[in-house]
Amino acid sequence: MSAAASAADSAASSTGGAGPDADAAAAAAGAEAAFAAAAGGPVEREIWRKLGGDEFAPVHLAVLNESHMHNVPANSETHFKVVVVSDVFHGVPLLARHRRVQAALKAELQPGCVHALSIVAKTPAQWEKSEGKVEPSPNCLGGSKR
Repeated sequence: MSAAASAADSAASSTGGAGPDADAAAAAAGAEAAFAAAAGGPVEREIWRKLGGDEFAPVHLAVLNESHMHNVPANSETHFKVVVVSDVFHGVPLLARHRRVQAALKAELQPGCVHALSIVAKTPAQWEKSEGKVEPSPNCLGGSKR
């Protein structure tokens, strides 16, 4: 689990069941903790901000900068994998889930910014069934690595 996800889980469970207002406060604190714990450059932080907000209200969010696996300069922010687990995906087909994530990241997906985005979008039940496992991305075969 990422540091941000751990921070969110810790903050969200810190109320000890003190009621609905406390639960809402814990959820807000969890989102803030996740965003605050998110490392990385400006593009990565913006992805965290957009996907971690009220539109998706994720129960789990991971933003993985996979640029280092590709033929790009060091510290690039061009290749990402996002894992978004949210109730908003219940009953929504996979393609529509991906389109929703892409729409939220429209600015980041413009030419010259993020070149590749891998999306894992699941409901909490699907995430639980998968035991929180996500397939690793393949190594890059493009550019000078062929």
